[in-house]
Amino acid sequence: MRFQNLDLNLLVALDVLLEERNVSRAATRLHLSQSAMSGALGRLREFFGDELLVQVGRQMVPTARAESLAPQVRDILRRIQSAVEETPGFDPASARRTFRIATSDYITEVLLAEVVRRLQRMAPGISLELVPPGTSMHEALQRGELDFIITPDAHTQDLHPKEVLFEETYGCVVWTGNTRVGNSLSLKRYLELGHIGVHLGRQAPSAEQEFLDRFGHERRLEVTVPSFCTVPHLLVGTDLVATMHSRLARLYARFLPLRVLPSPIEFPPLVEMVQWSRYFEGDPGLRWMRELFQACVADQGSAGTTV
Repeated sequence: MRFQNLDLNLLVALDVLLEERNVSRAATRLHLSQSAMSGALGRLREFFGDELLVQVGRQMVPTARAESLAPQVRDILRRIQSAVEETPGFDPASARRTFRIATSDYITEVLLAEVVRRLQRMAPGISLELVPPGTSMHEALQRGELDFIITPDAHTQDLHPKEVLFEETYGCVVWTGNTRVGNSLSLKRYLELGHIGVHLGRQAPSAEQEFLDRFGHERRLEVTVPSFCTVPHLLVGTDLVATMHSRLARLYARFLPLRVLPSPIEFPPLVEMVQWSRYFEGDPGLRWMRELFQACVADQGSAGTTV
């Protein structure tokens, strides 16, 4: 299809070229030959009267014109995608669909495990693909490669809609055989003990670490792990302490010899959000999944498991 002498298929090529900044990789993604992709870039250059991508050393760098076109082209393509893919209704009992969610192992344990159990009963044709959060998750949501991001409010962006799932508090967790800790934990003893902390790759420090840094409290990290769910197992048999999400701490204390104590520091609550693409705001399947998330949270609260 052509619009004002532009083959609209070239917009797809332009979107991928500006993302990959490499003709070979763009050709692979679109299942084209390298010569066909080079030809598409040539036609785009002719239409826009701009080089769009220029070779600088071993890299191709977008021109100022290309930088200005990139968000507009992506917006056009995502709107077309949402119009084509949107269905008038959604029947969970008969639907066959995969929802891709970027979230932490903490959310997987305290929320999505229950979501999976309910899907087995209510919507057996629906599957979930869970991927770890990261600095590129918002770009993936923008490209339509993710259906949801579930993350603290501080890590969301305002470009897409979002809603609160729940507020979380923190507790301190120790092994039941830890003789250095009594029935309560003072700030002095908290800072004296060795700690297990979580560091999620290139993401910002954990919320509790940011708070400690802000108020000048220095804890002694003896073990750092990349997963929230690794922490409880490492506490067993040690005199270490960990500051954990209260929901997760209580969950593991049911299965491991652990004690959950009030924190001597009043950390601000963590607000967990679910975010989805504005391009698919009207998708009934996404709306049904959000309602399922909220139902699971509400039922956890009525069962007395919230803080």
